[in-house]
Amino acid sequence: MLLSKLVGERTKNGPADATAASHSLLVRAGFIKLVSNGIWSLSMPAKRITQKIEAIIREEMNAIDGQEVSFPVVMPKDLWAESGRYYTIGDEMVRFKDRGGRDMVLGMTHEEAAVQFSRDAVNSYQQLPFMIYQFQTKFRDEARCRGGLIRVREFVMKDAYSFHTDMEDLKEYYEKAYKAYENIFRRIGMKRVVAVKSDSGMMGGSISHEFMLLTDIGEDTIVLCPECGYKANMEVATTVRKTERDAVSEPIKEIFTGDSHDIESVAELLRADKKKTVKAVCYFLKGTEKVVVCFVRGDLEINESKLTKILMSQIVPADITGSDVLHAGNIGCYGLKTSGLAGVYYDESLRGANNMVAGANKDGYHITGLDFDRDMPGIEYVDIAKVCEGDVCPVCGKPLTLENGIEVGNIFQLGTKYTKAMNMTVLGKDGVAFNPIMGCYGIGIGRALASIAEESHDEKGLIWPMSICPWHVSLCSLRPDDENVKDTAEKLYADLQKAGVEVLYDDRNVSAGYKFSDCDLIGIPIRIVVSPRGLNQGTVEIQTRDKAVCENVPTEKVVEFVNKIIAEAMEKLK
Repeated sequence: MLLSKLVGERTKNGPADATAASHSLLVRAGFIKLVSNGIWSLSMPAKRITQKIEAIIREEMNAIDGQEVSFPVVMPKDLWAESGRYYTIGDEMVRFKDRGGRDMVLGMTHEEAAVQFSRDAVNSYQQLPFMIYQFQTKFRDEARCRGGLIRVREFVMKDAYSFHTDMEDLKEYYEKAYKAYENIFRRIGMKRVVAVKSDSGMMGGSISHEFMLLTDIGEDTIVLCPECGYKANMEVATTVRKTERDAVSEPIKEIFTGDSHDIESVAELLRADKKKTVKAVCYFLKGTEKVVVCFVRGDLEINESKLTKILMSQIVPADITGSDVLHAGNIGCYGLKTSGLAGVYYDESLRGANNMVAGANKDGYHITGLDFDRDMPGIEYVDIAKVCEGDVCPVCGKPLTLENGIEVGNIFQLGTKYTKAMNMTVLGKDGVAFNPIMGCYGIGIGRALASIAEESHDEKGLIWPMSICPWHVSLCSLRPDDENVKDTAEKLYADLQKAGVEVLYDDRNVSAGYKFSDCDLIGIPIRIVVSPRGLNQGTVEIQTRDKAVCENVPTEKVVEFVNKIIAEAMEKLK
């Protein structure tokens, strides 16, 4: 490819609203262009990268007996009504009517399509297990687009669906998919990917893992144990909290606290440690005004994902202004009138705690001396608090650490959630019909591209791994007006391509600094510089983007030298 003909503007400055380095660099390098909020066009270099990512994924999916298919982007309401998700998914699903007045949806995932595709074609246990997969455009009307391609509304995803006779069969295949995902992320050049236990969310199912790229700009919090390797998304992470009781329990006293309503001000006023306070948090069950009240130790936060799972209902923060029962800033568990509440939940952090400060359920007052064993007998405790840095690992007891991460892939054991709802049955060995058990496996292609860019860059620009780079070589001729330089560069361009090397040839009549700046920004792994000075010695300069190699190589040895660099880089990724 001639750089002079490449469509895509390269600039010095990225978007003012860029919150991720990948966002800024991909725009600056001319790889992506914003069309609308969360909707992007990809230029040729970005498209070449995504094609290579897809090729690697395709190889790994085929290696575990995947069958590539293609499902539609637009589907009828009826299909999603069968599973029930047409009614449970909110505004992120785009619903519309076609010209015939039929209700339709834009696919944001394709479990329903996979079941509909398979249920008439598969009727015997002898056809199980099997896995089908696709690369398809999805649309999800995301409310918080961010980070360029990291969180978008329209995106291409590889999604796969497996069907099994029983859980043992699914577990066996799940392990194969897990290994395939490890292979994929290693081969496309991601260095800091970890697989963590996660919440299945709207996908359903019991067991799920997310593959997370650890990076500061990630919006997911990952809980890690450096000692034993425990890994979990904050949504499902657990810890062991042992309450240290004071030797003597004080009697309950009511204290005037006036305008001190939040934990910080109450603790400061009463000179109490935040760990000796009780925090009350209120939620509405989504779509209702039914209030759920949660109590947790004052230094902790409610884990809303855990709470949602317990309630089996979505929640939103409750506005209790004007309530006759709940006094904002003074809600307490002792003496709370629970009539009319949708539920009251007590976090494990309060089990056995004594001499606690809590709301008095009376404007302007709190109580001290609360002893949960003495004053709140018979209550049940649940795990609804977020894990904190330094908390105890539930496996080995060592301190936990927290890191941010970007979800780059996920796998789910779905069970019979969709096959049962959509009445997909096959005949078992005993002649009895049963619902196949499903697994589901996803990777966002654009997010993978952006995540690699986020992990692999420097102050000058992008640094693409050899396996997915847009071109292997950037060929720069420093004096295209010099006949010897031009002839040598054009011969190298032809010879390299003949040898199977992908080359971006910078044939522009611009300064060396301008060419080098663009080359670094685009992030091609190998740069070849053809200059009058080098040709006087019969050599060209070959330098890798990561600066690991910088040599003057005889022109007749260039193809061999470049192929060696490519082969060594590819071998490392294997």
